[in-house]
Amino acid sequence: MQEKVIFTLHALQRMKERGVSEAQVYAAIRNGQKEQAQRGLSQYKLNLEFNREWDGRFYRVQQVVPIVAEEPGKYIVVTVYAFYFQEGEER
Repeated sequence: MQEKVIFTLHALQRMKERGVSEAQVYAAIRNGQKEQAQRGLSQYKLNLEFNREWDGRFYRVQQVVPIVAEEPGKYIVVTVYAFYFQEGEER
């Protein structure tokens, strides 16, 4: 990825709360399904193999969804969502 990725403080806090690493956000931006988000932002959805517990339940899939403002030469990650699924439940 040639563009610079900048994380807002809000995004870093949400990543910590939701169990998402910077590497997972990079992977989502690079390989995820891009969709239009609100206010002219973009979101990138990427399903990752998880196969462990989160918040007391076992999940097979983690979906990482960074919300990004795209500017020339850079992506500004404004927040990050994480969704957890069993097999066959993905959104």
